[in-house]
Amino acid sequence: MNKAELVKAIAAESGLSKKDSEAALNAVVASVTKALKDGDKVALIGFGTFSVVEKAERKGVNPATKKEIVIPAKKVVKFKAGAGLEL
Repeated sequence: MNKAELVKAIAAESGLSKKDSEAALNAVVASVTKALKDGDKVALIGFGTFSVVEKAERKGVNPATKKEIVIPAKKVVKFKAGAGLEL
């Protein structure tokens, strides 16, 4: 499912227009992004939890040259599915 299909599904489920559904989806994504950038955890009961974890610096191999490289430390978003999301 891509963003356009998700907006269409939200509109059908909620009774909102597609324009309002897209605005709501954009607001949710922006709010979750801002919270994660601020270092907060976002928990949606019944869906799952978004959090930020730090990955340590590590060694890797450049597949083109086979030379060892250092992959720098970085922060990544982690998602843990909630119990209500079981398929």
